[in-house]
Amino acid sequence: MKVVLLAGGFGTRISEESVFKPKPMIEIGEKPILWHIMKLYSYYGYHEFIICCGYKQHVIKEWFADYYLHNSDITFDFTQSNQMTIHNNVAEPWKVTLVDTGLFTMTGGRIKRIQPYIGNSSFMLTYGDGVSDINIKNLIEYHKEQGKTVTLSAYNIGQRFGMLNLNDNDQVTSFREKSTNDGSLVNIGFMVCEPKLFDYIEGDDIILEKKPLESLATEGELTAYRHKGFWKCMDTQRDKQQLEELWENKKAPWKLWV
Repeated sequence: MKVVLLAGGFGTRISEESVFKPKPMIEIGEKPILWHIMKLYSYYGYHEFIICCGYKQHVIKEWFADYYLHNSDITFDFTQSNQMTIHNNVAEPWKVTLVDTGLFTMTGGRIKRIQPYIGNSSFMLTYGDGVSDINIKNLIEYHKEQGKTVTLSAYNIGQRFGMLNLNDNDQVTSFREKSTNDGSLVNIGFMVCEPKLFDYIEGDDIILEKKPLESLATEGELTAYRHKGFWKCMDTQRDKQQLEELWENKKAPWKLWV
């Protein structure tokens, strides 16, 4: 099963770094967050990726083109017709297809554009800015059991602040601590899709999370896999710093690989 990664947006909420590179290429522990996401899928045995590129796509393409140069010991012998020798080819067992899905294309439109690379097969889909310790094997099994067109992963984002209890006259009656039950369930990506999804996307201006998923929900063809472990989206500089601290302190929950 192929894995589709959405990596074409502008990343405006973390513009301190996205002005120089696509958001999925912002680094955690000297590796792009895109690499971290791919390592999770690879851990579960899924090594074929289709990356939906857009904004500053050349940065993503050049990084993969030079991957082994970044990670291997190399000798350049200028006395032997500029011969290059790779001593320890450190690479991943990956097949990566990078697709130009347009600069201003919406999420649904980007998915529609990679249809020729999927064909009539089931595929996985996620965003290029969130890491998790989600069990991909269990997710796929759940999708097969439900038999729906799309399974998305749902996560309780919790509540950052303490809560106020008010009476009918808006008088504060008590305070209480925040609880995970106070949060809302959100779509964190990590989806499994049937090719029927393409039928719900008409063109570049279609937002996946609007008409396609809303239509599938209305038809009873959208189900949710509840993830209760770790998930965090790198939406701001503060998020990046928090993920960086987890990685540096060897406490990154999403690092399942050795």
